Amino acid sequence: MVEGIGASSGIAMGKAFVIPSWEWELPDKLIDVADLAYEFERLYAGIRNSKSEIEHIKHEIATLIGEEESTIFDAHLAILEDPIFMNEVQDIMNRQYKAAEVAVKEAIDKFVDMFDLLEDQYMKDRALDIKDVGNRLLKHLLGKLDPVLPVDQQYILVAKELSPSQLAHLDLSQALGLVTMLGGNTSHAAIMARAMGIPYVLGLEGKLLKPIQTGDFLIIDGDEGIVLVNPEASRIEQYRKRKREWLRMREKLQEIADIPAQTLDGVTIHLAANISSVKELDQVARTGASGVGLFRTEFLYMDRDSLPKEEEQFEVYKRVANRMLNKPVIIRTLDIGGDKQLDYFSLPEEDNPFLGYRAIRISLDRKDLFKTQLRAILRASQYGNVKIMYPMISSLNEVREANAILEQAKQELAAENIPFDRDIEVGIMIEVPAAALIADLLAQEVNFFSIGTNDLVQYVLAVDRMNETIAHMYDPYHPAVLRMLKHTVDAAKRHDIPVSVCGEMAGDIRALPIWLGLGITELSMSVQSILKVKNSILKTEQKQSQLLMEQLLACKTSGAIIELLDQHAHRDMLVKTCRERDENEA
Repeated sequence: MVEGIGASSGIAMGKAFVIPSWEWELPDKLIDVADLAYEFERLYAGIRNSKSEIEHIKHEIATLIGEEESTIFDAHLAILEDPIFMNEVQDIMNRQYKAAEVAVKEAIDKFVDMFDLLEDQYMKDRALDIKDVGNRLLKHLLGKLDPVLPVDQQYILVAKELSPSQLAHLDLSQALGLVTMLGGNTSHAAIMARAMGIPYVLGLEGKLLKPIQTGDFLIIDGDEGIVLVNPEASRIEQYRKRKREWLRMREKLQEIADIPAQTLDGVTIHLAANISSVKELDQVARTGASGVGLFRTEFLYMDRDSLPKEEEQFEVYKRVANRMLNKPVIIRTLDIGGDKQLDYFSLPEEDNPFLGYRAIRISLDRKDLFKTQLRAILRASQYGNVKIMYPMISSLNEVREANAILEQAKQELAAENIPFDRDIEVGIMIEVPAAALIADLLAQEVNFFSIGTNDLVQYVLAVDRMNETIAHMYDPYHPAVLRMLKHTVDAAKRHDIPVSVCGEMAGDIRALPIWLGLGITELSMSVQSILKVKNSILKTEQKQSQLLMEQLLACKTSGAIIELLDQHAHRDMLVKTCRERDENEA
């Protein structure tokens, strides 16, 4: 058994098909000065062919998994048009009289090495894009062919690295799963694998006793990040059983998709979805979600080389609003910075980026891009029940300044006779302790709160949730976190505004009694968590959760809190079993 990184969930079992890397060792081929013009013509022909091929792949991807995912290849086209990259190639040819393919290979290696030296994993993953584009160009210059994948059998694809271009050529009906030696969770291949629903494990470099060969039988677990090579029969049967159980559970949960999420004592909880793209709306519909509780708009700004224009944003927001059929759609304004960077948007280097120039701070500083986004959201508001939410609010002034820009956007649209919802609701994320502590003041300025537990926990505890060294200190069940949550909810209730939860804790079944105990009736979570949480709600009583909450708030340690929650979960299961037995006997 080899432990890697689970990049896309699911279990896959089958024979490996190993594809070679698109890399070649090239001799240092020199040319005569008289042949320079011919070499440049070869270079330009290779660029034209590469662009044509990328455009074709982009169209294929758009057809398979959606327009947004296909924008990955806009970045590839941009590399071929990048004057810095092309000037490097041309300078090598002009100054050193090297053949086109040799110059391209040297330029690729130079830029890939530069990106690999950076500490940021997102930027490291971009090195693969440069390598992918460069190797595609080399392929045309050298007359090489793409590897031919099996068409008459299913397989688990194995590669050293997997570029978006290679992934685009996969026959989805034949590919069971993916395994790569290198790569990261933020790589384009990982993003596309998740969008396609293909199990993917990466990061096996240096962990295998011997290389995987074509024909080896593999088991990959995309949730646990595990790969088994030629396992014994008992392990194969174990994973077959696990896969059958997982499929049965998924089918069983699907049966409750259209049932209201109601506790045993009749309290309805609204379960909404956190999404990042229009593509996820099909999954949202299958869960019977009450709406979109968090639309992360920053993903519209990523994997491209320029800011999205108002019209493009409007079309995306409009599609979401239309698809949700008047169910609430909460659109969070741009939340970049911290661990979310944009290649084309130069953010300052900071010692503490999570505490720095990010989210609403950028929007209020760059009012031009903020107003563009607000106009797009406002225009989409006439097509459904759209709401606006500001991230990382820490003061009353920020809310007032953001609302002033929103008012300007409204006035502009009104002057242009463009329809929009003039009474659109505006809310804020409570994810900074300062916001939680002045929640009573903020509640007088907005229509709703949404608690972002991911950041709130790290800020309350002063623990960077991305830092592996102190990851054990990131504790959502710390007594300070519970008290901060109660303080926020109480302030919202006093001012009669709704409060929901949209962080990871919302989808954590263990935390459910906390939300019921606090009187929260709306949770927003990943699409995959909705039916699991609904299943637990159907077995729970709010009254018992309220009694439990009093005990939880009296606990002095997170260990004591977790112990009480686990005891409560066990008791709820017994209550459900007894009720079912009594109903059957009756």
